Amino acid sequence: MSQSVHVRPFRDLLDSGGVVEDPERIATYTMDQRQLFTGSTFAVLKPATTQQVADIVRLAAHYGIGIVPQGGNTSYCGGATPDASGRQVIVSLERMDRIREIDPVSMSISVDAGAILKNVQDAAAAAGLLLPLSLGAEASCRIGGNIGTNAGGLSVVRYGMTRDLLLGIEAVLADGTVVSDMRKLRKNNTGYDVKQCFVGSEGTLGIVTGAVLRLAPLPTRRATAWLKLAKDAPIAELLTLIHRESAYLLTTFEFMTSRSITLATEAITDPPSLGAGPGGAVLVEFASSSRHLDLDELMEAVLAEAIETGCVDDALLAQSGSQRTAMWRLRETIPEGEKRRNGSVKHDISVPLSSIQRFLDLAGSQVRSYDADLELSVYGHVGDGNLHYNVLVPRDVDRLEFTKRIESSLSLQLYDTAAALGGTFSAEHGVGRFKKHLLARYSDPGRIAAMRRIKTAFDPADIMNAGAIVCPMGGKSAS
Repeated sequence: MSQSVHVRPFRDLLDSGGVVEDPERIATYTMDQRQLFTGSTFAVLKPATTQQVADIVRLAAHYGIGIVPQGGNTSYCGGATPDASGRQVIVSLERMDRIREIDPVSMSISVDAGAILKNVQDAAAAAGLLLPLSLGAEASCRIGGNIGTNAGGLSVVRYGMTRDLLLGIEAVLADGTVVSDMRKLRKNNTGYDVKQCFVGSEGTLGIVTGAVLRLAPLPTRRATAWLKLAKDAPIAELLTLIHRESAYLLTTFEFMTSRSITLATEAITDPPSLGAGPGGAVLVEFASSSRHLDLDELMEAVLAEAIETGCVDDALLAQSGSQRTAMWRLRETIPEGEKRRNGSVKHDISVPLSSIQRFLDLAGSQVRSYDADLELSVYGHVGDGNLHYNVLVPRDVDRLEFTKRIESSLSLQLYDTAAALGGTFSAEHGVGRFKKHLLARYSDPGRIAAMRRIKTAFDPADIMNAGAIVCPMGGKSAS
Protein backbone atom coordinates (compact mmCIF):
# COMPACT_ATOMS: atom_id res chain seq x y z
CA MET A 1 0.00 0.00 0.00
CA SER A 2 1.52 3.36 -1.03
CA GLN A 3 1.83 6.27 1.34
CA SER A 4 -1.06 8.16 -0.28
CA VAL A 5 -3.29 5.10 0.03
CA HIS A 6 -2.23 4.81 3.68
CA VAL A 7 -3.38 8.35 4.41
CA ARG A 8 -6.60 8.47 2.42
CA PRO A 9 -8.79 6.35 4.76
CA PHE A 10 -7.73 8.43 7.78
CA ARG A 11 -8.29 11.67 5.90
CA ASP A 12 -11.86 10.57 5.23
CA LEU A 13 -12.39 10.19 9.00
CA LEU A 14 -10.97 13.55 10.05
CA ASP A 15 -11.43 17.17 9.00
CA SER A 16 -8.72 19.19 7.24
CA GLY A 17 -6.98 20.00 10.52
CA GLY A 18 -6.87 16.38 11.56
CA VAL A 19 -4.14 15.06 9.28
CA VAL A 20 -0.55 16.31 9.01
CA GLU A 21 1.32 15.08 5.92
CA ASP A 22 3.86 17.83 5.34
CA PRO A 23 7.34 16.36 6.01
CA GLU A 24 8.61 19.50 7.76
CA ARG A 25 5.68 19.54 10.16
CA ILE A 26 5.88 15.79 10.69
CA ALA A 27 9.55 16.14 11.68
CA THR A 28 8.57 17.96 14.87
CA TYR A 29 6.65 14.86 15.98
CA THR A 30 9.15 12.15 15.06
CA MET A 31 12.20 13.22 17.09
CA ASP A 32 12.33 12.38 20.77
CA GLN A 33 12.67 15.06 23.45
CA ARG A 34 16.41 14.44 24.01
CA GLN A 35 17.15 14.29 20.26
CA LEU A 36 18.64 10.82 20.55
CA PHE A 37 16.43 9.13 17.96
CA THR A 38 14.33 10.11 14.95
CA GLY A 39 11.55 7.81 13.84
CA SER A 40 9.40 7.76 10.71
CA THR A 41 5.70 8.05 9.98
CA PHE A 42 3.56 8.72 6.93
CA ALA A 43 1.19 11.02 8.84
CA VAL A 44 0.28 12.59 12.16
CA LEU A 45 -3.40 12.19 13.02
CA LYS A 46 -5.04 14.74 15.31
CA PRO A 47 -8.51 13.60 16.38
CA ALA A 48 -10.84 16.06 18.08
CA THR A 49 -13.14 13.58 19.86
CA THR A 50 -13.00 10.22 21.58
CA GLN A 51 -15.18 8.79 18.81
CA GLN A 52 -12.62 9.88 16.21
CA VAL A 53 -9.88 8.18 18.23
CA ALA A 54 -11.94 4.97 18.26
CA ASP A 55 -12.52 5.21 14.49
CA ILE A 56 -8.80 5.73 13.88
CA VAL A 57 -7.88 2.72 15.99
CA ARG A 58 -10.38 0.45 14.25
CA LEU A 59 -9.14 1.57 10.83
CA ALA A 60 -5.48 1.11 11.80
CA ALA A 61 -6.22 -2.37 13.11
CA HIS A 62 -8.01 -3.24 9.85
CA TYR A 63 -4.98 -2.23 7.77
CA GLY A 64 -2.38 -3.59 10.21
CA ILE A 65 -0.94 -0.14 10.86
CA GLY A 66 0.73 0.54 14.18
CA ILE A 67 -0.25 3.46 16.39
CA VAL A 68 1.98 5.65 18.55
CA PRO A 69 -0.09 7.83 20.90
CA GLN A 70 1.52 11.20 21.59
CA GLY A 71 0.76 13.97 24.06
CA GLY A 72 3.35 16.72 24.45
CA ASN A 73 6.24 14.56 23.13
CA THR A 74 8.29 15.25 26.26
CA SER A 75 9.28 11.65 27.02
CA TYR A 76 12.93 11.15 28.03
CA CYS A 77 12.79 7.48 26.98
CA GLY A 78 11.49 7.63 23.42
CA GLY A 79 8.07 6.46 24.55
CA ALA A 80 6.21 8.78 22.16
CA THR A 81 8.49 8.35 19.15
CA PRO A 82 7.63 6.00 16.25
CA ASP A 83 10.15 3.46 15.04
CA ALA A 84 12.03 3.80 11.74
CA SER A 85 9.79 1.45 9.73
CA GLY A 86 7.31 4.08 8.58
CA ARG A 87 4.52 1.62 9.37
CA GLN A 88 3.34 3.42 12.51
CA VAL A 89 1.07 6.44 12.52
CA ILE A 90 1.26 9.06 15.28
CA VAL A 91 -2.02 9.88 16.98
CA SER A 92 -1.57 13.27 18.64
CA LEU A 93 -4.11 14.25 21.30
CA GLU A 94 -3.25 17.96 21.11
CA ARG A 95 -6.68 18.99 19.76
CA MET A 96 -8.43 17.17 22.62
CA ASP A 97 -7.65 19.78 25.26
CA ARG A 98 -10.97 20.62 26.93
CA ILE A 99 -11.54 21.11 30.63
CA ARG A 100 -14.74 19.09 30.85
CA GLU A 101 -15.83 19.82 34.42
CA ILE A 102 -14.57 21.14 37.75
CA ASP A 103 -16.39 19.91 40.85
CA PRO A 104 -15.26 22.03 43.85
CA VAL A 105 -17.22 19.95 46.35
CA SER A 106 -15.86 16.61 45.14
CA MET A 107 -12.50 18.38 44.61
CA SER A 108 -12.04 16.86 41.17
CA ILE A 109 -11.43 18.00 37.62
CA SER A 110 -12.43 16.13 34.46
CA VAL A 111 -10.35 16.83 31.35
CA ASP A 112 -9.47 15.65 27.87
CA ALA A 113 -6.22 13.70 27.77
CA GLY A 114 -4.68 16.31 25.46
CA ALA A 115 -5.07 19.11 27.99
CA ILE A 116 -1.74 20.73 28.85
CA LEU A 117 -0.82 20.18 32.49
CA LYS A 118 -0.28 23.90 33.20
CA ASN A 119 -3.72 24.74 31.79
CA VAL A 120 -5.33 22.15 34.07
CA GLN A 121 -3.42 23.57 37.04
CA ASP A 122 -4.65 27.06 36.16
CA ALA A 123 -8.26 25.91 35.76
CA ALA A 124 -8.12 24.25 39.18
CA ALA A 125 -6.55 27.35 40.75
CA ALA A 126 -9.31 29.55 39.30
CA ALA A 127 -11.75 27.41 41.27
CA GLY A 128 -9.67 27.79 44.45
CA LEU A 129 -8.18 24.30 44.19
CA LEU A 130 -4.80 22.72 43.51
CA LEU A 131 -3.78 20.05 41.01
CA PRO A 132 -0.70 18.84 42.90
CA LEU A 133 1.08 17.36 39.87
CA SER A 134 3.94 19.74 39.02
CA LEU A 135 7.03 19.14 36.86
CA GLY A 136 9.48 20.94 34.66
CA ALA A 137 7.64 20.22 31.40
CA GLU A 138 4.24 21.30 32.71
CA ALA A 139 3.84 24.05 30.11
CA SER A 140 3.99 21.51 27.27
CA CYS A 141 3.31 18.00 28.62
CA ARG A 142 -0.25 16.71 28.46
CA ILE A 143 -2.42 14.77 30.89
CA GLY A 144 -2.52 11.60 28.78
CA GLY A 145 1.26 11.49 28.73
CA ASN A 146 1.39 12.15 32.47
CA ILE A 147 -0.84 9.12 33.00
CA GLY A 148 1.09 7.03 30.49
CA THR A 149 4.39 7.64 32.31
CA ASN A 150 2.96 7.93 35.84
CA ALA A 151 4.63 11.33 36.09
CA GLY A 152 6.02 12.39 39.45
CA GLY A 153 7.61 15.80 39.85
CA LEU A 154 8.07 18.27 42.64
CA SER A 155 5.28 17.45 45.12
CA VAL A 156 5.29 13.65 45.29
CA VAL A 157 6.53 13.69 48.89
CA ARG A 158 3.10 15.00 49.96
CA TYR A 159 0.61 14.23 47.19
CA GLY A 160 1.99 11.17 45.42
CA MET A 161 2.49 10.31 41.76
CA THR A 162 -0.05 10.66 38.93
CA ARG A 163 -1.34 7.22 39.92
CA ASP A 164 -2.42 8.63 43.29
CA LEU A 165 -4.30 11.52 41.67
CA LEU A 166 -6.28 9.52 39.11
CA LEU A 167 -9.94 8.96 40.00
CA GLY A 168 -11.46 8.08 36.63
CA ILE A 169 -10.45 7.41 33.06
CA GLU A 170 -11.67 7.20 29.49
CA ALA A 171 -9.59 5.20 27.00
CA VAL A 172 -9.78 3.50 23.62
CA LEU A 173 -8.58 -0.09 23.40
CA ALA A 174 -6.72 -1.69 20.50
CA ASP A 175 -9.94 -2.90 18.87
CA GLY A 176 -11.66 0.49 19.12
CA THR A 177 -13.65 -0.32 22.27
CA VAL A 178 -14.16 2.75 24.47
CA VAL A 179 -13.61 2.24 28.19
CA SER A 180 -15.63 4.95 29.91
CA ASP A 181 -15.14 5.22 33.66
CA MET A 182 -15.03 8.95 34.32
CA ARG A 183 -16.25 8.75 37.90
CA LYS A 184 -15.15 11.04 40.72
CA LEU A 185 -15.29 8.43 43.44
CA ARG A 186 -12.61 8.07 46.11
CA LYS A 187 -14.07 4.69 47.02
CA ASN A 188 -15.06 2.29 44.26
CA ASN A 189 -14.43 -1.36 45.07
CA THR A 190 -16.22 -3.01 42.14
CA GLY A 191 -13.71 -5.45 40.73
CA TYR A 192 -10.47 -4.82 38.88
CA ASP A 193 -9.27 -1.22 38.95
CA VAL A 194 -8.97 -1.08 35.17
CA LYS A 195 -7.85 2.56 35.04
CA GLN A 196 -4.61 1.67 36.82
CA CYS A 197 -3.64 -0.60 33.92
CA PHE A 198 -3.14 2.51 31.80
CA VAL A 199 -0.94 4.26 34.37
CA GLY A 200 2.68 3.78 33.32
CA SER A 201 1.65 1.87 30.17
CA GLU A 202 3.03 4.55 27.80
CA GLY A 203 0.35 3.97 25.18
CA THR A 204 1.03 0.24 24.82
CA LEU A 205 -2.42 -0.89 26.03
CA GLY A 206 -4.66 1.79 24.52
CA ILE A 207 -5.09 5.52 24.09
CA VAL A 208 -6.20 7.53 27.12
CA THR A 209 -8.70 10.16 25.96
CA GLY A 210 -9.98 11.56 29.25
CA ALA A 211 -9.28 11.61 32.97
CA VAL A 212 -10.75 12.64 36.30
CA LEU A 213 -8.07 13.95 38.64
CA ARG A 214 -8.12 14.48 42.39
CA LEU A 215 -7.63 18.05 43.57
CA ALA A 216 -6.60 19.49 46.92
CA PRO A 217 -7.26 22.79 48.73
CA LEU A 218 -5.27 25.58 47.13
CA PRO A 219 -2.39 26.62 49.42
CA THR A 220 -2.64 30.24 50.48
CA ARG A 221 0.50 30.23 52.63
CA ARG A 222 3.95 28.86 51.96
CA ALA A 223 7.23 28.82 53.80
CA THR A 224 10.28 28.21 51.61
CA ALA A 225 13.85 27.73 52.76
CA TRP A 226 17.26 27.09 51.24
CA LEU A 227 19.43 24.80 53.36
CA LYS A 228 23.20 24.53 52.97
CA LEU A 229 24.15 21.03 54.01
CA ALA A 230 27.09 20.12 56.19
CA LYS A 231 29.73 17.72 54.91
CA ASP A 232 28.42 14.14 54.83
CA ALA A 233 25.03 15.35 56.05
CA PRO A 234 22.66 12.36 56.48
CA ILE A 235 19.98 13.40 53.97
CA ALA A 236 17.47 10.72 54.96
CA GLU A 237 17.69 11.61 58.63
CA LEU A 238 17.24 15.30 57.81
CA LEU A 239 14.17 14.50 55.74
CA THR A 240 12.75 12.38 58.56
CA LEU A 241 13.21 15.23 61.02
CA ILE A 242 11.57 17.80 58.75
CA HIS A 243 8.75 15.49 57.79
CA ARG A 244 7.97 14.68 61.39
CA GLU A 245 8.16 18.19 62.77
CA SER A 246 6.22 19.79 59.90
CA ALA A 247 3.10 17.68 60.64
CA TYR A 248 2.98 16.57 57.00
CA LEU A 249 2.86 20.11 55.65
CA LEU A 250 6.06 19.36 53.72
CA THR A 251 5.47 19.53 49.95
CA THR A 252 9.03 19.81 48.65
CA PHE A 253 12.43 18.41 49.57
CA GLU A 254 14.74 18.99 46.60
CA PHE A 255 18.42 18.05 46.85
CA MET A 256 21.14 19.67 44.71
CA THR A 257 24.89 19.30 44.57
CA SER A 258 27.16 22.30 44.26
CA ARG A 259 27.95 21.43 40.62
CA SER A 260 24.26 21.36 39.69
CA ILE A 261 23.73 24.74 41.33
CA THR A 262 26.71 26.20 39.46
CA LEU A 263 25.28 24.96 36.14
CA ALA A 264 21.97 26.65 36.90
CA THR A 265 23.69 29.84 38.01
CA GLU A 266 25.62 30.02 34.74
CA ALA A 267 22.37 29.77 32.78
CA ILE A 268 20.66 32.66 34.61
CA THR A 269 21.29 36.29 33.67
CA ASP A 270 21.00 37.64 37.21
CA PRO A 271 21.36 34.58 39.46
CA PRO A 272 20.67 34.64 43.19
CA SER A 273 23.68 34.21 45.46
CA LEU A 274 22.49 31.13 47.30
CA GLY A 275 25.19 28.51 46.82
CA ALA A 276 25.64 25.22 48.63
CA GLY A 277 27.30 23.83 51.70
CA PRO A 278 29.97 21.08 51.59
CA GLY A 279 27.19 18.49 51.35
CA GLY A 280 25.12 20.36 48.76
CA ALA A 281 21.84 22.17 49.28
CA VAL A 282 18.16 21.37 49.84
CA LEU A 283 15.12 23.41 48.87
CA VAL A 284 12.36 22.84 51.44
CA GLU A 285 8.81 24.11 51.25
CA PHE A 286 5.77 23.88 53.53
CA ALA A 287 2.31 24.74 52.21
CA SER A 288 -1.13 25.12 53.76
CA SER A 289 -4.59 26.40 52.87
CA SER A 290 -5.28 27.37 56.49
CA ARG A 291 -5.39 31.02 57.55
CA HIS A 292 -4.57 30.00 61.11
CA LEU A 293 -1.15 28.38 60.71
CA ASP A 294 2.05 30.42 60.91
CA LEU A 295 4.25 28.47 58.52
CA ASP A 296 7.22 30.82 58.83
CA GLU A 297 7.31 30.27 62.59
CA LEU A 298 7.09 26.52 62.09
CA MET A 299 9.84 26.57 59.46
CA GLU A 300 12.14 28.63 61.70
CA ALA A 301 11.71 26.13 64.52
CA VAL A 302 12.36 23.16 62.25
CA LEU A 303 15.44 24.80 60.73
CA ALA A 304 16.82 25.64 64.16
CA GLU A 305 16.54 21.97 65.13
CA ALA A 306 18.15 20.86 61.86
CA ILE A 307 21.09 23.21 62.42
CA GLU A 308 21.39 22.00 65.99
CA THR A 309 21.77 18.39 64.82
CA GLY A 310 24.73 19.39 62.64
CA CYS A 311 23.04 18.38 59.37
CA VAL A 312 22.71 21.97 58.17
CA ASP A 313 25.45 24.60 58.17
CA ASP A 314 23.22 27.53 57.28
CA ALA A 315 19.65 28.19 56.14
CA LEU A 316 17.82 31.05 54.47
CA LEU A 317 14.06 31.44 54.91
CA ALA A 318 12.47 33.29 51.99
CA GLN A 319 11.17 36.64 53.23
CA SER A 320 9.23 37.55 50.10
CA GLY A 321 7.66 36.10 46.97
CA SER A 322 10.63 37.24 44.92
CA GLN A 323 13.07 35.38 47.18
CA ARG A 324 10.96 32.23 46.91
CA THR A 325 10.84 32.61 43.13
CA ALA A 326 14.62 32.99 42.99
CA MET A 327 15.10 29.76 44.96
CA TRP A 328 12.76 27.85 42.70
CA ARG A 329 14.26 29.37 39.57
CA LEU A 330 17.69 28.10 40.57
CA ARG A 331 16.37 24.58 41.14
CA GLU A 332 14.32 24.48 37.93
CA THR A 333 17.11 25.84 35.72
CA ILE A 334 19.46 22.91 36.39
CA PRO A 335 18.30 20.91 33.31
CA GLU A 336 18.79 23.97 31.12
CA GLY A 337 22.25 24.48 32.66
CA GLU A 338 23.15 20.91 31.74
CA LYS A 339 21.93 21.42 28.19
CA ARG A 340 24.01 24.58 27.75
CA ARG A 341 27.04 22.70 29.04
CA ASN A 342 26.72 20.18 26.11
CA GLY A 343 24.11 18.00 27.77
CA SER A 344 24.20 15.07 30.14
CA VAL A 345 23.63 11.34 30.27
CA LYS A 346 20.59 11.07 32.50
CA HIS A 347 20.03 8.44 35.18
CA ASP A 348 16.59 8.58 36.77
CA ILE A 349 17.48 6.58 39.87
CA SER A 350 15.08 5.53 42.62
CA VAL A 351 16.25 3.93 45.86
CA PRO A 352 14.69 3.54 49.31
CA LEU A 353 15.12 6.70 51.38
CA SER A 354 17.28 4.79 53.85
CA SER A 355 19.73 3.99 51.03
CA ILE A 356 20.15 7.46 49.50
CA GLN A 357 23.52 8.18 51.10
CA ARG A 358 24.79 4.66 50.45
CA PHE A 359 23.95 5.03 46.77
CA LEU A 360 25.69 8.41 46.54
CA ASP A 361 28.83 6.98 48.14
CA LEU A 362 28.97 3.83 46.00
CA ALA A 363 28.03 5.55 42.76
CA GLY A 364 30.61 8.28 43.34
CA SER A 365 33.31 5.63 43.70
CA GLN A 366 32.13 3.90 40.53
CA VAL A 367 32.30 7.11 38.51
CA ARG A 368 35.79 7.94 39.79
CA SER A 369 37.02 4.42 38.98
CA TYR A 370 35.51 4.60 35.51
CA ASP A 371 36.95 8.01 34.64
CA ALA A 372 38.17 10.43 37.29
CA ASP A 373 37.74 13.35 34.88
CA LEU A 374 33.99 12.91 34.51
CA GLU A 375 31.76 15.57 36.08
CA LEU A 376 28.40 14.89 37.68
CA SER A 377 25.22 16.89 38.11
CA VAL A 378 23.25 15.26 40.90
CA TYR A 379 19.91 16.60 42.06
CA GLY A 380 16.35 15.43 42.47
CA HIS A 381 13.19 14.89 44.45
CA VAL A 382 15.02 13.16 47.26
CA GLY A 383 11.93 13.46 49.45
CA ASP A 384 10.54 10.49 47.50
CA GLY A 385 13.84 8.65 46.91
CA ASN A 386 14.39 9.97 43.37
CA LEU A 387 17.85 11.10 42.26
CA HIS A 388 18.73 12.52 38.85
CA TYR A 389 22.28 11.22 38.74
CA ASN A 390 23.55 12.79 35.53
CA VAL A 391 26.98 12.49 33.90
CA LEU A 392 27.92 15.71 32.12
CA VAL A 393 29.03 15.43 28.51
CA PRO A 394 32.54 16.92 28.11
CA ARG A 395 32.55 20.06 26.00
CA ASP A 396 34.86 18.70 23.33
CA VAL A 397 33.13 15.39 22.54
CA ASP A 398 30.14 14.36 20.47
CA ARG A 399 27.07 14.17 22.72
CA LEU A 400 25.44 11.20 21.01
CA GLU A 401 28.61 9.11 20.88
CA PHE A 402 29.43 9.89 24.50
CA THR A 403 25.88 8.98 25.54
CA LYS A 404 26.08 5.61 23.78
CA ARG A 405 29.41 4.82 25.44
CA ILE A 406 28.28 5.74 28.94
CA GLU A 407 24.91 4.00 28.65
CA SER A 408 26.55 0.75 27.55
CA SER A 409 29.07 0.74 30.41
CA LEU A 410 29.00 3.10 33.39
CA SER A 411 25.22 3.42 33.38
CA LEU A 412 24.85 -0.32 33.92
CA GLN A 413 27.18 -0.15 36.92
CA LEU A 414 25.07 2.63 38.44
CA TYR A 415 21.85 0.72 37.81
CA ASP A 416 23.39 -2.42 39.30
CA THR A 417 24.14 -0.45 42.44
CA ALA A 418 20.61 0.97 42.61
CA ALA A 419 19.13 -2.50 42.10
CA ALA A 420 21.35 -4.01 44.80
CA LEU A 421 19.99 -1.40 47.22
CA GLY A 422 16.40 -2.28 46.37
CA GLY A 423 16.01 0.52 43.83
CA THR A 424 15.33 0.86 40.13
CA PHE A 425 16.59 2.45 36.92
CA SER A 426 13.49 4.57 36.34
CA ALA A 427 11.80 6.61 39.04
CA GLU A 428 9.55 8.82 36.92
CA HIS A 429 10.78 8.85 33.30
CA GLY A 430 9.28 5.50 32.29
CA VAL A 431 10.69 2.76 30.04
CA GLY A 432 9.72 3.69 26.48
CA ARG A 433 11.95 2.36 23.72
CA PHE A 434 15.29 3.34 25.17
CA LYS A 435 15.07 1.37 28.44
CA LYS A 436 13.44 -1.90 27.34
CA HIS A 437 16.74 -3.72 27.75
CA LEU A 438 16.98 -2.43 31.32
CA LEU A 439 13.51 -3.71 32.12
CA ALA A 440 14.59 -7.15 30.90
CA ARG A 441 17.85 -6.93 32.87
CA TYR A 442 16.49 -5.82 36.23
CA SER A 443 12.87 -6.99 36.47
CA ASP A 444 11.78 -10.23 38.05
CA PRO A 445 10.95 -12.78 35.29
CA GLY A 446 7.54 -13.36 36.83
CA ARG A 447 6.77 -9.66 36.67
CA ILE A 448 7.84 -9.50 33.02
CA ALA A 449 5.63 -12.49 32.24
CA ALA A 450 2.68 -10.81 33.96
CA MET A 451 3.25 -7.60 31.99
CA ARG A 452 3.38 -9.54 28.73
CA ARG A 453 0.14 -11.30 29.59
CA ILE A 454 -1.53 -7.95 30.25
CA LYS A 455 -0.19 -6.63 26.94
CA THR A 456 -1.51 -9.73 25.17
CA ALA A 457 -4.95 -9.37 26.74
CA PHE A 458 -5.26 -5.71 25.74
CA ASP A 459 -3.37 -5.71 22.43
CA PRO A 460 -2.61 -9.19 21.04
CA ALA A 461 -1.72 -7.84 17.58
CA ASP A 462 0.78 -5.35 19.05
CA ILE A 463 -0.88 -2.38 17.39
CA MET A 464 -0.36 0.04 20.28
CA ASN A 465 3.10 1.60 20.48
CA ALA A 466 4.88 -1.58 19.40
CA GLY A 467 8.51 -1.50 20.46
CA ALA A 468 7.89 0.21 23.80
CA ILE A 469 8.08 -1.53 27.20
CA VAL A 470 7.11 -5.15 26.35
CA CYS A 471 5.94 -7.38 23.52
CA PRO A 472 2.80 -9.53 23.82
CA MET A 473 3.15 -13.25 24.49
CA GLY A 474 4.54 -14.92 21.38
CA GLY A 475 6.30 -11.68 20.39
CA LYS A 476 9.90 -11.35 19.27
CA SER A 477 11.54 -11.36 22.70
CA ALA A 478 10.85 -11.53 26.39
CA SER A 479 11.19 -7.78 26.58
